[in-house]
Amino acid sequence: MIPVLGAFFLVFISLIFRPFVIVNAGERGVVMKFGKVQDVILDEGIHPIIPVMTTVQSLSVRVQKNDVNAEASSRDLQDVGMEIAINWHIDPSRVNRVFQQIGNHEQILIRIITPSVSEVVKAATAKKNAEEIITRRTELKQEIDQALKQRITSYGILIDDVSLVNVSFSPEFSKAIEAKQIAEQEAKRADFEALKAEKEAQAEINRAKGQAEAQRLQRQTLTPILLQKLAIEKWDGHFPTVMGGQGALPFINLSPETLATPAPAQNP
Repeated sequence: MIPVLGAFFLVFISLIFRPFVIVNAGERGVVMKFGKVQDVILDEGIHPIIPVMTTVQSLSVRVQKNDVNAEASSRDLQDVGMEIAINWHIDPSRVNRVFQQIGNHEQILIRIITPSVSEVVKAATAKKNAEEIITRRTELKQEIDQALKQRITSYGILIDDVSLVNVSFSPEFSKAIEAKQIAEQEAKRADFEALKAEKEAQAEINRAKGQAEAQRLQRQTLTPILLQKLAIEKWDGHFPTVMGGQGALPFINLSPETLATPAPAQNP
């Protein structure tokens, strides 16, 4: 009976004082003795501890995603609003110092990431005018990404990626951009119509030149026999009332110039 009671007593003590701790997957354990952060960091798994004297705070080292809104001004003094999506995680090898100096994930976001994003965005947008912010968005994203990494890494926080979810301007400036784009499209359409008309006019000139050249070559290739054949084909079947000398028919001696115009109709 005594061994059974002893076993139950040990189980009860274990449940009350918990002489072990479990660190879940994707986490690290910050060890504290009487509240003082220790150099040792617990990996995933079960670890023995000394109850009461030792406590463990678990922090996730998985990638976290947070959206941060920032306000800034461009080089030409246009108001710019940005929504930045940041993927970040705590450096597993420095998790104890991060917890000691900053705190948990909520404190990291409030005290480090949000103000850092605001400062970096202001510095990056101040280098570009509003049009460049729109047309060189990829370059702006890279500048913000690199600046954040340099600024935050010293705190033991690693930036995995930065995305510009949305970039907005004042309503007045947005309307001005829209009007400019419409004007540019109309100018491009006018240029296209002018170019199209020029091409069509040039095509007509080329066709006329081609027809004239074809007629010239045709006149050069007409032989007397071919001329007689063409004259016979053009004859309307009526003889003239007065015939020329030597009784020749009117279509025997014809030139290419004569055939160039249709024969006039004769009265029956």
